[in-house]
Amino acid sequence: MLAYTVGYRLYTWQRAHSQDLISDDGRMWIFLGAAVGALLGSHLLGILENPAYLAQLNWQIWMGNKTMVGGLLGGLIGVELTKKILGIKTSSGDLMTWPLIVALIIGRIGCHFAGLTDGTHGNPSNLPWSVDFGDGVPRHPVNLYEVVFLLGLAFFILQKEKKGSLPDGQRFKYFMTGYLLWRFAVEFIKPVWVLPPGISPIQLAALAGLIYYWKVWVPQKIVG
Repeated sequence: MLAYTVGYRLYTWQRAHSQDLISDDGRMWIFLGAAVGALLGSHLLGILENPAYLAQLNWQIWMGNKTMVGGLLGGLIGVELTKKILGIKTSSGDLMTWPLIVALIIGRIGCHFAGLTDGTHGNPSNLPWSVDFGDGVPRHPVNLYEVVFLLGLAFFILQKEKKGSLPDGQRFKYFMTGYLLWRFAVEFIKPVWVLPPGISPIQLAALAGLIYYWKVWVPQKIVG
């Protein structure tokens, strides 16, 4: 709740202090599209992480499994479909970048404190900074790793912006590609179910998102 509240308040503050080219009605519909897409995407990918649950037609189990990668990609699909219907061609993601980063940092701290019950812990590890979540097994504190990564990603984006105004939508693209790369990498040190190629459903989804965003690596003209 703290992550949602702080993220939303940061978004409203940013919008009030920037020149948003999208109308209030447009933003409302975009939020609705994002919410529906994120809800469906997070739970669909979440249940695919645990194929044993697929045969159990229990809505509580289905709703209890969710993942951030599915939420982001599902929300992206929902937003793009909504914008296409409304005829909006302006990027809508830049205003969401900082709220998402801040909310993710708060959320991952919460995941860390939740311990094993959250299901986001890492593999056993003998590293000196490994954390025992109460069962006597030291593990990678992957949620804290993510907090550090997100701070680094925020610093990277800020440095890019200091060099000049980024093209419309570029800030969000940096965030999405950075986060998807991170999730693809960190899954290798988490106890996850993997497909025959040796990668998890989340990694497969992350790869699909990275393919979608391949243009982020194409040099673009910076205004400033």
